[in-house]
This record gives sequence, C-alpha cells and structure tokens, in this order.
Amino acid sequence: MKNTISVLQNIIPDMLAVLNSRYRILEVISLHQPIGRRALSEVMNLSERTLRTETSFLRSQGLLFSSKSGMSLTSKGKQVFNQMEGILERLMKMDLKEETLAKKLNIQFCRIVPGDSDLSLSVLNELGIQAARMFNELLPEGEFVVAVTGGSSLAAMAENMTFELSDNRHFTFVPARGGLGDLMSIQANSISDLMAQKTGGANTALFVPDNLSEAVLNLLKDEPTIRHTLDMMKQANCLLYSVGNAKIMMERRKLADDLKNELIAKQAVGEAFGCYFDKQGKIVHRLSRFGLQIEDVARIPYAIAIAGGSSKSNAIKAFSHIAPDHTWLVTDEGAANLILKG
Repeated sequence: MKNTISVLQNIIPDMLAVLNSRYRILEVISLHQPIGRRALSEVMNLSERTLRTETSFLRSQGLLFSSKSGMSLTSKGKQVFNQMEGILERLMKMDLKEETLAKKLNIQFCRIVPGDSDLSLSVLNELGIQAARMFNELLPEGEFVVAVTGGSSLAAMAENMTFELSDNRHFTFVPARGGLGDLMSIQANSISDLMAQKTGGANTALFVPDNLSEAVLNLLKDEPTIRHTLDMMKQANCLLYSVGNAKIMMERRKLADDLKNELIAKQAVGEAFGCYFDKQGKIVHRLSRFGLQIEDVARIPYAIAIAGGSSKSNAIKAFSHIAPDHTWLVTDEGAANLILKG
C-alpha cells in the first residue's frame, strides 16, 4: 500500500492532503451540525475563504446541505463520510512495528526510519525526508502559521522541504522558542527562515536567547518586534518540534551545575518546550523562556514530532504521557526498538 501511495503521490501530489482535509470537514460538520462557516472556521482553525471553496465542492457533490442554522450532512454525505474513514485508514496504514509503537505511545500516527540517527548522518537525513513527506500528507489546503523548534532533526527536515509543499497552501513560519546559544544552523530562528526559503513562504524572526530571567522576559515581551512574533506563535495551527534527551539539553542550555544536579536527582529523562520531565511524564522543572509552552501543543491541530536516535528513546516514551493523541511522530529504529523492548 505504501508503494501505491508513493506512485499516486507522484501523479497527484496533494491527494492525501485533499482527502484528509475533506474528511476532516465532514467529520467536524457531523459532530457539530448544523454549523455555520464561521464556526466551522474557528473549530478547524482554517480561513473562511478556504472553507468556502471546500464546502462549495462538497455541496456540489450532494454531501452537504445548508439551512439558516448552518451546514449539515445529507444522507449521501453520511454514507460517504463513513466510507472515507475506512479508506483513509487503509491509505495511511502503518506497518506492524509502526502501528505497535503508535499504540504504545498513544499517538495517532508514526513513521519509523531504518537505522539509528545517533550513529549515522544518512539516517538523520532520512528522518528529515520522511518528516517533510509527512508534513505534505498531513496538511490540507489553506493558510498555515507553522511554529518550529530547533535541533538537528528539524534542520534535516528543513533541508528536505521544497516549493511543491506550497501548492494550494501558504505558509508563515515562526520560531517556537528563542536561541539556545549553540550552532546557528540548528537554532529555531535559522530553521524557520530556511523552511520559508525552501517553500516560498514567509518568516517571522525572534532574535532573543531562550534562557533569560523572568524579569528580563517580562521587560522584553512589550518590545514591538518581539510582541509581533509572540502573537504569531499564538496563531500557529501547525507545530513542528522535537523532544530532547534531558542531559544533552542541560548542556545545550548551559544550565548551572546546581540546577543540573537537581534535575538529575529528580530523574529527568526528557525535555520539550523548556520543561524537563521524568519517565512518567511528570514535569519536574520549568524554565522561564520565550516561545510556546508545553500546554500549547494540545490546541494546535497539526502537530508533528521529529525525534530519533537511541539516546532519545526514554525521552520520547516519557513525552508520550504528555503528548496529545493527535500527534504524528517520525522516529528511527534506534529509538523505536528500545521503546518497544520496554
């Protein structure tokens, strides 16, 4: 089935995106009918212009009807909606290991790349290729504000993005965090800008470090350019992020020795969005930082996590206790095999 999808995607690049988009519209209408276009736009976090085009098509196919109260599914619409559920399930079918991992992590979908990205740059590049492909498969047509974190996995994804991703889509990329003081190429700011260049989208920058004191954070938040970027983050309807190994992230963030010792004592295994968490997903420390907070992840409808390497297995497993169930994950066998072995 995967090979069939790949062939069809070469002829109809947006096939899965369109199918997924129209299925979600029917799904939301089915749950909330009758529903007006404005309310539908708010629920789906899509522009009314995009929904007008899609709902007009669905209405022309006899799947929707409109009344003063809003849109509802016709009997044919209900039948097609039920049929599409099975079709999409088959199209997006994971292999046995991917399905087992998704169930174990309690997430919607996962793709496993052969190898271990801790040991091979080619595996890291393949993570990026698969993440860019998943990005294309997951997103429907429309306008997207894409929040992006940093790290080598996201940098690999950015390198593998193309202008074709912007067919019937418009992207505005925004860094989801400040700088960490490490390599410029894996900073959120740099990756966000590269993604914009690769796709022909727009970019909003954030030129501040991530590890500032609470007092300085509060002072800078009112600076106009920073306020604009923070406001754009709040509008994000797509999120691309990674999950870090706690000890590695302590070093990248250059944490003070006393805080490192405290986190080790609290058995922190992972880090995401400035939060360090233990094996049960309990947050044991939260940094003061610019950017999206871990609580924001659940409200963003399209969320892709890109995290591989055996060193991240415990972090990924722990984060699954926090991650919303609509999460899509791209990982590798280095991490997946250790997670599945328990």
